[in-house]
Amino acid sequence: MEQRMFSSASSFLSNPFFYFLILFLFLFHSFHLSQAQQSYVNNKQLNCYNYNNDSSVNGYLCNGPSKSCISYLTFRSLSPYNTPISIGYLLRAEAAQIAKINNIEEVDQIPTDTLVIVPVNCSCSGEFYQHNTSYILKDKQETYFSVANNTYQALTTCQALMNQNPYDSYNLSVGLSLEVPLRCACPSRNQTASGVRYLLTYLIAAGDSVAAIGETFGVDEQSINDANELQTGETVFFFTPILIPLKNQPTIITKSSPPPPSQSPDSPPVVPGGNSSSKKWVFVGVGIAAGLALLALSGCLVWFLRRRTPRPKPIPEEGNKLGGSADYSAIPENRSGSVTLQGARFVIESLTLYNFEELQRATGSFSEGHRIKGSVYRGKINSDDAAIKRMKGDVSNEMNILKQINHSNVIRLSGFCVHQGSTYLVYEFAEKGSLSDWLHEKEYLSTCPLGWTQRVQIAYDVADGLNYLHNYTNPPYIHKDLKSSNILLDGNFRAKITNFGLARTLEEENQEEGFQLTRHVVGTQGYLAPEYIENGVVTPKLDIFAFGVVMLELLSGREAATAFDDEKKTDSLLCETIQLVLTGENVREKLRGFMDPSLRNEYPLDLAFSMAQLAENCVAYDLNSRPAIPDVFLSLSKILSSSLDWDPSDNNLQNSGSFSHGR
Repeated sequence: MEQRMFSSASSFLSNPFFYFLILFLFLFHSFHLSQAQQSYVNNKQLNCYNYNNDSSVNGYLCNGPSKSCISYLTFRSLSPYNTPISIGYLLRAEAAQIAKINNIEEVDQIPTDTLVIVPVNCSCSGEFYQHNTSYILKDKQETYFSVANNTYQALTTCQALMNQNPYDSYNLSVGLSLEVPLRCACPSRNQTASGVRYLLTYLIAAGDSVAAIGETFGVDEQSINDANELQTGETVFFFTPILIPLKNQPTIITKSSPPPPSQSPDSPPVVPGGNSSSKKWVFVGVGIAAGLALLALSGCLVWFLRRRTPRPKPIPEEGNKLGGSADYSAIPENRSGSVTLQGARFVIESLTLYNFEELQRATGSFSEGHRIKGSVYRGKINSDDAAIKRMKGDVSNEMNILKQINHSNVIRLSGFCVHQGSTYLVYEFAEKGSLSDWLHEKEYLSTCPLGWTQRVQIAYDVADGLNYLHNYTNPPYIHKDLKSSNILLDGNFRAKITNFGLARTLEEENQEEGFQLTRHVVGTQGYLAPEYIENGVVTPKLDIFAFGVVMLELLSGREAATAFDDEKKTDSLLCETIQLVLTGENVREKLRGFMDPSLRNEYPLDLAFSMAQLAENCVAYDLNSRPAIPDVFLSLSKILSSSLDWDPSDNNLQNSGSFSHGR
């Protein structure tokens, strides 16, 4: 009996139909996943401990063709998170982008319960899409549930918090830092094919219906149902997130939806019935697609049964390794050229490839009259000003970094050209030149020196850009060469970080330790952190140190390192001078003597002290004593807010005997 069973099993396994069945099930599963939308969380996020491992409570599945994208969250303003700066700090988003899309200023106070659109970078983290932020527990009554549903307004769940934090839910304490995965998603393949470019995570308000939400964002009801795997007429719940598919950036929302008088916040609104005929045709379409897939698989089966011996795999030709139809002939294949072949594969798809004749016309054949400084020329391309930089050597690192960065305080690279062994990089044009020129060149100081508020704004902008590089790019980047000459100013004196030739990332195996070692120390005297000079240690705190020096330059107008003795050739370092200024007696008078004379005492001394103290913390000898960039950014946002309120004619701050304001 056993022998017959074994023989039958062997016969079945050797039957081609067995493999056809496996192939069919695999392809059907893959087809389903590739077309799948996201599952509506329903009310499962309310039960922190009993949700039967439902993936919907942990986030939206990484089921789209893109593993990273721009996405949008919504947040209802509520004190203390009622300005773009404070909301950006909570959600780890850019205050400038929040202000821009909501048509307000970064420091504007937003009326309570106003719906705010928040642009974020959304990326796959394991199985789920998410945008990461962090939160420090402030009250002993806070729990995973309250943080998820009260502080973050259901943009995360208690289950997701418990899964991504090591702390037991019954042993949370004040001061613990929680990793907070916020719910976001990238369009699936069929959404992309239908023109959807963005997904917005919307918090359902009391009285909302799918139809009403669709009208708010100009989206039809059926597409929202499909995006959330909802059936027509299915119940949705107040204060739960739902995805809105958008073909364009979301429009500005000026007020939240008011609840109807008869609606209780505890009762779920029911979605009114939709177009059943539309739903029917969706099922018909899926049926036709499945039939075609089955027909194709039948053809594969016929081919499989007729096949006797496997055909040898063709050996790809050397010249076709990259694939596609792009012409890479202008890009040298060896590393002695300006762009490596491997580097070109990553930049060619997202940057404009200019021909050399275009750049010649734009710069008057790179004439002296178009030269900005060194090998950088001003040109006009398609009626827009551009900065064109001629470079030798391999510049793939800088190109690969800048082509995936999109931040208002990081210089934008729009394209490149390769010609006779040189690479020409085309950047956005910064009309006002470098910060170094405005602080240290006599021609700038004598005509129109930077005012106090402008200097604080520049520091804030640089901190915003660094915060983006350290916390929002994937992987995070360390600039490694931050200095005032690598900070450019646009026509409105807004700062942009440039020159990423030395930038690098932390390798995966060193991420837990958070540092790398290098024997090749490069940089500029006065900006280099002591641990880097002495031991080659590379961490994000390397940028913090350099930024502290830049803040001291903004305060004092002095250079980072100046010759102290012509005979001994020793340098006086700005990072050491500030310690003498802020310690001992007569700090007020010493600080006045330290400040840039071109300010002509037109600055609030208390705020200047706060900024000097922040800079001193940034240039601390021990890297562990330096603040992280989110803390620096928050401190500068407070100083900036107070500076914008400062009235030069008001001498209260000027004559104050206290140095506590703005700290």
